[in-house]
Order: sequence, then structure tokens, then C-alpha cells
Amino acid sequence: MRKLLTITTACAMMAAMTIQAQTHEMTVQMKKVGAPIQNTMYGLFFEDINFAADGGLYAELVLNRSFEFPQQLYGWKTVGNVQVRNDGPFERNPHYVRMAYTGHKDKFTVMENSGTFGMGLKEGENYRFSVWARLVEGNDPVKIRVELCDPYTNAERQAFATERVTIDSKEWKKYEVVIKSTKTIQKASMRVFLEGRQAVDLEHVSLFPTDTWKGRENGLRKDLAQALADLKPGIFRFPGGCIVEGTDLPTRYNWKNTVGPVENRPLNENRWQYTFPYRYLPDYYQSYGLGFFEFFQLCEDIGADALPVLSCGLACQFQNDDPSAHQPVDELDEYVQDALDLIEFANGSTDTKWGKLRAKMGHAAPFNLKYIAIGNEQWGEIYPQHLEPFVKAIRKAYPEIKIVGSAGPNSEGEQFDYLWPEMKRLGADLVDEHFYRPADWFLSQGARYDNYDRKGPKVFAGEYACHIAGKKYNHFYPALLEAAFMTGLERNADIVHMATYAPLFAHVEGWQWRPDLIWFDNLSVVRTASYYVQQLYSTYKGTNVLSLTMNGQPVTGAAGQDGLFASSVINSKTNEVYVKVANTSSQSQYVSVKLEGLKKGQQFSSAKAVVLMSEDLEAENSIDHPNRIQPFEIPLQIVGNVVGGSLPANAFAVVVIK
Repeated sequence: MRKLLTITTACAMMAAMTIQAQTHEMTVQMKKVGAPIQNTMYGLFFEDINFAADGGLYAELVLNRSFEFPQQLYGWKTVGNVQVRNDGPFERNPHYVRMAYTGHKDKFTVMENSGTFGMGLKEGENYRFSVWARLVEGNDPVKIRVELCDPYTNAERQAFATERVTIDSKEWKKYEVVIKSTKTIQKASMRVFLEGRQAVDLEHVSLFPTDTWKGRENGLRKDLAQALADLKPGIFRFPGGCIVEGTDLPTRYNWKNTVGPVENRPLNENRWQYTFPYRYLPDYYQSYGLGFFEFFQLCEDIGADALPVLSCGLACQFQNDDPSAHQPVDELDEYVQDALDLIEFANGSTDTKWGKLRAKMGHAAPFNLKYIAIGNEQWGEIYPQHLEPFVKAIRKAYPEIKIVGSAGPNSEGEQFDYLWPEMKRLGADLVDEHFYRPADWFLSQGARYDNYDRKGPKVFAGEYACHIAGKKYNHFYPALLEAAFMTGLERNADIVHMATYAPLFAHVEGWQWRPDLIWFDNLSVVRTASYYVQQLYSTYKGTNVLSLTMNGQPVTGAAGQDGLFASSVINSKTNEVYVKVANTSSQSQYVSVKLEGLKKGQQFSSAKAVVLMSEDLEAENSIDHPNRIQPFEIPLQIVGNVVGGSLPANAFAVVVIK
């Protein structure tokens, strides 16, 4: 009812378009188009925080599938004769389990895994169970029984789907079977029973939906990947921010450990498991099943350029005050080589070492990597000292690759002011700025980039989100302020070439940080109001900036502009003009858009407004109410070369003029 009321209110205010004396007349100049808008302008920042990878986008349902957690049976309940051994077939994942007879015909040997926050299963869907296994002694085949269970049911049987796998060799082999779920369940478990009296060894015990993104076996959760594709991103930054640095250098994200056979990718500690003691998640590790090959594939799938971020040899500076925690500048050869090898992995021919591995993994063609970022949000003199050898080596070997440096963790201040000139001195192509800031900051930054140096590096607004004090969740109001701020990104597309909201994903039961762009549980996904802001900007991105002014000035929320922010672009491919207007005031505002400089014979053929609003500023989309806030369209009337109407209080609209 509230959504219907919102739409009705907006229609009443915007659809009656009789042109009258205007309160706020915005003029768009059509004679001369401005800077081109980069394909990379709006994109995605992925970090494995909030269970974004394992337990999230990566569709594996088994927790600790290779028994490599520090507590080797973490995530598993075992009964009977189960032993953990460490001389398995995979060098970097040596642990496996031996299931043996209990000595009593009515006492079973069984293992049960409930996944990450339970296993979400859907009725009628198929799930692929796979395992590496061997016979321990003898040559007679041994069966294991695989069951999907509801451990909390009051029904007679807990198992609702069962299949058997026959182990028939004393050599390690991969076995698999497809199981169809007969029910939809939020928190299922999987049980593996030993049938008979002969022992078997099991390693890399896995369960995936067969219906993954693009149908890949080591695949991604389809609904979450689709949510990314629907954003129409131009850039995809991965594998994260702080996890790139690691709590210490041994736990930094090492891309070379994430490629090759998935069974031999080693476990890595996730630094977010204990960063916030009030959100302590000790079972948070990285299986590396979602690795750099899969990230590159995803970029290709959704039409985004890849932006991998690598360690510069500095551990997280927030957690490491001691200089000895970092790699000395004169001992960076291994780290620099990692960067060069990554470019070879992405772009090299199949007769190179790393290009050959890419081809072996199923992608002979290059991924066409164009960008690489070195370091996350380091600061101080130590960062440019560490960055410089990377810049020199990459420029020499791969001069076509654009290098992204960092302005540190803050949006202004001493370190920010120090690092920008250093990035220019080193010749970085883009500088990554981060700003998690309160409402007043976003309201004051509409003109942030208007006076940036046009001769220096370009800007990558790499991590940003509006954080309302005491209300760090995804309600409508911060999304509105993000929309207002983004008009300044768009107006300055000559200097701002990339922008990504952060963080991207959060599991409703396993988050460490909020707000986040997309929330999910084991079965469903929630697109937040901030998500729809990002989607509107990327959908109506345009090809070139157009000058838009009100009383001769850019519309930046400045004094006298009544809380209005606006920008305009043209899409030369579709012959459309897009005007984005945010009204951050508590009053409706009458706004008209006038196109000046139309060519002779040009006229409007149609106009509409795509509106995102909520009368309740604290309303949010949730698991129970995922569609509470969504964009909706209203047709607009046209008088001559003017479109106008009342923009509701606290609303964001994209006016589309054909």
C-alpha cells in the first residue's frame, strides 16, 4: 500500500507537465557535447567480506571441504570411525579423511556437513556431489551413501534425497553423482554414510547446484551473479581491499594460489574473521575456489573490464605499526614478479608459462586486461617507495597497461594531500580515492571534482558509501545522498573515469560491515536502494557530458539551490538526453529542463522520468520485503523544448528525453 501511495504521489506531482513560471529552470546546452564518458565509469568493487565469496557468490555448499581448517573437522559432525590424515594427493591441501568400519553392524560411520549458515536447497533443483576417493585395502567396490537432510524436521525421515557412489579403485579418482532435492529448505545438511566394512579415503567433498551461473561446475551462485550483471558494470575491481594486504604478509591474498586445479588451491585465513570482535566469525576462511581465473571469467560474462588489485609488499597498516611487518623495498622482486606474471596470465600467448596455464584452465584467448592496481589504501612515504619499482617494471614490460595507485584511506587531509602529488610524480594513470562518510559530507561534495587538476592522473572513486551516524544500514536516505553525490562524478567525467560503491555483498547472518550494496541469505537476494541508484546511473550512462546549469551555475546543492543536485549527458547512440536530478530537501521542487541549441528540425519525440523515492526515509529493502523501494517510470508531457514538473521531496529522478 505504501509503494502504491508513493507512486501515486509522484505521478500527481510529475505527470501534470503544463509549463508555467518555473521555480528552478535547468538549462542543457546541446550545441557542444562535453567529455566522453568512459565505459568504466560505473562498476563493481568485490571484496571477500561479509561472506561474499565462500558462503555467497561462490556456489559451493560444503564448509571445509578439504579438511584444511586449523581444526581439520571444523564444520563436520562425525560418528563412528573417522580419522583425519595428511598425506593426501594434493600437495597444498594434504588433509583427507578415512572412513572405516566401527566393528559393530548397527553402529554407523557417518559425516555430516551443514555448510555456511546451513545449505540452501530448492525443490526440483539438481545438486552435484563430487569427491576424490580411493579404496584403502582390497579391490572390492565400496559404496558411500549421500543424503540431503533436514536435521530439524518432525517427519519420520530426516533424509529427503539419497544417492549412492561406488568407490572402485585404490588410486585417487574423482567421483560424482547428481542428487535432486525434493524440498525447498533454508538450512539443510548433507550426510555421507559408509556402507559395508571396507575403509575408504575421501578428499575434497563438494556439493554444488548444477544450475550455476553459465552452468559451470566450479561455478557461481546464479541469482547473485545475475544481480551483478543487471548493474551493467563497466569495471570490476577484485579481489578486495584489506584482504589484499592481509593481517600480515603471509595471509595476504596471493593470486597464484587461486589458479590451477581447484582441489589444489590452498586455504587462506580471511582477515575479516576477527577484525571486529563484536562481529567475530572464526570460521571465515578463503577456499580460493573463487579465484582469479573465475574473476576474469565473470568480468567477461558481464561485459566489465577487470581491475585486479595486488599487494605492494605492505601488510595492513591499520594493524601493523612495526616497519618490520612489511617487505623491505629492496626485497620486492617476488611481489613485482607476481604483478608481471598476472599480466602474462591474463594476456599472454599460450606458449608463455602463465598464458599456457590460462589455456589449460579452459580459456585459450587472452582476457584483454587493461588495468592493474598496486596496493589498497596504504599511506605515508612507505607507500610510494613500495609502488615505484612496480611502476618501473610494468611500464617497461607492459607499457599499455594502466596503473592505479592510491590516495590512502581518507577523502582529504594530510595523507591524502601528500599522496596525490606522489601519484602524479610516479606517473600513475588513476588514483583510487575512498570515502565512507556521513550525510553532511555527501551533501557538501557536489562540486568535489570541479577544480581538480586536469593534467594529472584520473580519478577512481574506488570505495564509497554514505554512512548515517547510528544508522549504518541500507535505508533510503543514504542512497539518495549517494545519488546526489554521483551527479558530480558524472559532470566531471573528463577526470573521473571509474566509480564503485563498497562493499558489494553481505550475508544476513554473517556480515562484519554495513551498509552493503546487495544482501542475501541462503535462498534469496535483496537489491538495496543504493543498488538501484547504481543501476540507474549505469543504465543511463550516456556517451558524453552535456553542460547543465541553473542560473548560470552547476547544480551542486550549493547555497540557494534548495538541496538540488543535477547533471546531464547525451547518448549519441540512441539520440537521447538523460538528466539526473536529486532533490535532497524536505519540500517538493518544481523543476524544468530546457534544451538549448537544438539543431534545426530537431524536436522532442517523448520524455519520461524514472523515479526512486520513499516517503519513509528509513525504509529499506529486506529479505521479507525485497521490493519495498524500486524505480518506477512516469511519462512526461512536453511543451516546445521544455520538460518540467514537481520533483517530490527526497527523491531521485532520471529524466529521459528522446
